Amino acid sequence: MGHKKKVYIDPKTLNLPLVGCDSHAHIVTAPLWEERDAVLERAKEAGVKTIGEVILGHTQYVECKEYFNDKEHVFFIYGVHPTDLLEIQEGEVERVLEDILQDKKEKQKIRAVGEIGLDYYWKEVPQDLQQDYFRKLLAAAKKCGLPVVIHSRDAFDDTVKILLEEGFHNYPLLWHCFDRDSECAKTVLSHGWHISIPGSVTYKANAHVREALHLMDRERLLVETDCPYLSPEPWRGKPNEPAFTVFTAECAAKELGVETAELWEKCGNNARRFFGVD
Repeated sequence: MGHKKKVYIDPKTLNLPLVGCDSHAHIVTAPLWEERDAVLERAKEAGVKTIGEVILGHTQYVECKEYFNDKEHVFFIYGVHPTDLLEIQEGEVERVLEDILQDKKEKQKIRAVGEIGLDYYWKEVPQDLQQDYFRKLLAAAKKCGLPVVIHSRDAFDDTVKILLEEGFHNYPLLWHCFDRDSECAKTVLSHGWHISIPGSVTYKANAHVREALHLMDRERLLVETDCPYLSPEPWRGKPNEPAFTVFTAECAAKELGVETAELWEKCGNNARRFFGVD
């Protein structure tokens, strides 16, 4: 008996209005960067009004900022990823801070510092080095008066501990790519932070994330792709892109028992309010 052929659903068929937001995308990453114009057009056709593009490090910022300058619906989340720390040059945090302060005077394209945090899944980068840079980047965010977007993988307790030690209780903070259970959701929400749900919420094995949705304050709920990674069903196994945010919203809406278009607009408005974009 042969395997059933997988059907890849066109995101446009969900017929969602142009009010959504992919709050966390990596369009600058292959293979999306090679077809960036088409990626942005498909997102618009699917109902994605706003995109948060993650820029990691000074070099990437210099290489891609000109392309996005006239893309008013795309804003930047700019930081240093914890898994890149062994490769960055000395003074990188200072360069990032300088870029952000200069942008505030000119384009105001950078709307958050991120994604920053801890990643203990990859053992190559020492935990003490990650923690040191995490604190430095949190200090930079405060100096700039910008929200922060958190990356935390296999490091939930340490991430929360450092955030509280650095005075981030009730600070505008987005917990990106939330894949934890209800207890972790309670912890994040108890500190006044926001939560962003990725496409992996659609995976059969992630019932614990879908259960956690019921505890989340819908005024602080966002959706994202983290593209080109974590494609939602029915596109799992293929490169992710902002247009596929609609399937994450659809899954979350079904779990919560609300209309997809309603949650789509709510999460989009939440994102624009959090990042301070129109």
